[in-house]
Amino acid sequence: MNSVGNDRVDQRTCLICGDRATGLHYGIISCEGCKGFFKRSICNKRVYRCSRDKNCVMSRKQRNRCQYCRLLKCLQMGMNRKAIREDGMPGGRNKSIGPVQISEEEIERIMSGQEFEGEANISWSNNGDSDQSSPGNGVSESNQPSPVSTPSSSRSMELNGFTALRDQYIGTPMSTQYQYLPHLFSYSAHSALMPPQTRSLDPQSHSLINQLVSAEDLEPLGTPMLIEDGYKVTQAELFALLCRLADELLFRQIAWIKKLPFFCELSIKDYTCLLSSTWQELILLSSLTVYSKQIFGDLSDVTSKYSPSDDELHRFSEEGMEVMERLIYLYRKFNQLKVSNEEYACMKAINFLNQDIRGLTNTSQLEQLNKRYWYVCQDFTEYKYPHQPNRFPDLMMCLPEIRYIAGKMVNVPLEQLPLLFKAVLHSCKTSVSKE
Repeated sequence: MNSVGNDRVDQRTCLICGDRATGLHYGIISCEGCKGFFKRSICNKRVYRCSRDKNCVMSRKQRNRCQYCRLLKCLQMGMNRKAIREDGMPGGRNKSIGPVQISEEEIERIMSGQEFEGEANISWSNNGDSDQSSPGNGVSESNQPSPVSTPSSSRSMELNGFTALRDQYIGTPMSTQYQYLPHLFSYSAHSALMPPQTRSLDPQSHSLINQLVSAEDLEPLGTPMLIEDGYKVTQAELFALLCRLADELLFRQIAWIKKLPFFCELSIKDYTCLLSSTWQELILLSSLTVYSKQIFGDLSDVTSKYSPSDDELHRFSEEGMEVMERLIYLYRKFNQLKVSNEEYACMKAINFLNQDIRGLTNTSQLEQLNKRYWYVCQDFTEYKYPHQPNRFPDLMMCLPEIRYIAGKMVNVPLEQLPLLFKAVLHSCKTSVSKE
């Protein structure tokens, strides 16, 4: 299995700067330079400043010009600072394969130094943090200072920067109500500048993907979702339908686990622990991808026949509003990507194999399995979509968003779920019809 990961690593690029990647470092694929920079920044508790709009382009040649934006991108792309050893010695701890989702508020606390308050050795830096020559970089880069600027307390400059970045590389203006989701638009254009290379899919990747897809039940959902014209659906009826759909989707996840190609490699206890912690995420991912036509078609038709009362509208919570807006954005993202069954199967396995969940007994094996399908997914997307160099990071950065939304949905009162689904499905169906 090493041939799927390590033998092809030379073809992969750092998700921070686009230099040649040397492997998974602190949770994401990166080069030695960005790995070292992130470690030094966190261990030394450095606080940087940006002289521009906090959206400087990251590339191998320009990454030393703004340390603020470099560290910001490390955090946004999912580098896990908790994986750095406290003694600063080589080798990580609490390793996490795949991006680690942290809130914008926590990122801001780290960038401003508030996260380190009360701790010694806070280092304020305006200067370049030069990378030493390393196998991942090939050459040593010069130390280029970054001019000091007054830190701005306004989020609008940051969001405008992210908006401009998205407009430049995705080409569709970001609606103002989604501008608090900047971490999904933070990719550099470095890979877009690299010409696509035609190559074959690794035979082991092909075999592993086929095994994953074979484990999936891709048949249409069996829960009846047809309502006769003129019928008015009540809140209780819609809630009961949502429960039946959740039951069917959960049952499919349980059956899926038993068909996984690595089923015999983990204990029943670990599988129980993983499923109990990720079932909401798995259901959400499947609803947004392989079952989206039914969810955003048949179910949407049912929710359209439900009319919430004024009291229900008035009581709709802030948590419900945030979940609604994030779900609408995520639907549009998946609709834009048109995720294939192969990519869905890989994303699902990667999300499921989360060794950060408490109570697991074999985290090292989970790490190896996660790493296996991480590389398999990247191998497939680069082979299948050579003209979409940002496709793999786009897919992977949807996973922490799904985890965040699934966690937030727990806080939405049950009686508000019918209204939440009606609002989300109506908005998504309307947006698609306008395209």
